Amino acid sequence: MGPIMLDVQGTSLTQEDKELLEHPLVGGLILFTRNYESPEQITSLTQDIRSAARSDILIAVDHEGGRVQRFREQFCKIPAMGKLMHYVGNDIEKAKILAKHCATLMAFEVQAVGIDISFAPVLDVNGVSDVIGDRAFHSQPEYVSAIASAFIEGMNIAGMQATGKHFPGHGSVKEDSHLALPIDTRTKAEIFNFDLSPFKQLIATNSLAALMPAHIIFPDVDEQAVGFSPLWLQHILRQELGFDGVIFSDDLSMEGAACVGGYIERAEAAQQAGCDMLLTCNNRTSTVEVIDKANIKIIEQSSHRLQGLLKTTTNNWQNRREHSLWQTSHDYIESIIS
Repeated sequence: MGPIMLDVQGTSLTQEDKELLEHPLVGGLILFTRNYESPEQITSLTQDIRSAARSDILIAVDHEGGRVQRFREQFCKIPAMGKLMHYVGNDIEKAKILAKHCATLMAFEVQAVGIDISFAPVLDVNGVSDVIGDRAFHSQPEYVSAIASAFIEGMNIAGMQATGKHFPGHGSVKEDSHLALPIDTRTKAEIFNFDLSPFKQLIATNSLAALMPAHIIFPDVDEQAVGFSPLWLQHILRQELGFDGVIFSDDLSMEGAACVGGYIERAEAAQQAGCDMLLTCNNRTSTVEVIDKANIKIIEQSSHRLQGLLKTTTNNWQNRREHSLWQTSHDYIESIIS
């Protein structure tokens, strides 16, 4: 599988889309709200994507719940993860059960329309961030770890692998890395003992099949943003924490990625730092430029890791209501949040 994950503009493929999907460097595609009209349409689109690709292709979406739920019409409404404790009266055990059912329902429906993974869960600790907020499970790391662990269990029950984001934590910086490059000036000890804690715990239990680093600079650790830092990705994440799953770059079109230069420089730096797959979204011209000109390559070890994220379920959208997993999780969530 190639190292580039791109996007498409519409609800069906153009001829240019098909030609790009055939390129050997392209191994993934991420879907957005603009790509969705109905479950039937998105199922047809994912089938066409796989037909157009020369080999296996990983199809992804951001479908966390709350304000980050790309498909809404006919899909079940998944609450924001930061609201789960509210729904259960701050009972951590009940929050874990609710998280598990939310994840099972989300994963079941996403895979039932032909998508492999949702980039979830968010493991950031809810703090001052303009972009995280109630996307995070809680404001305390130990609660994030506990509830996220249950969420991942629910994803796995439905057959989906988990992607933790945004390593080592985006919640303690105010700036939105889509719009600016956040710089966190706290000490390494503060970062490791607080924000990094959920990632460390879930890596230790082999709960995470993939991670996505943040476009943030932590000067007390390294002068490079995390997603472009060999120190962060190879030394800390791979060697110290023992993570052997997939590393996705965050979207290279984000303003936080501009710290290393243009799109070619961003793609090259991300792969050299240790990212297995590079997200080049929302700028087709730059995506083509990366494919044509960047010094990136297919890496056998990365390809092997990515293969492990492909869905193996045969969940069917039309028959979902008859499936016990869907029914049980749907009914439980309805009983709590209705």
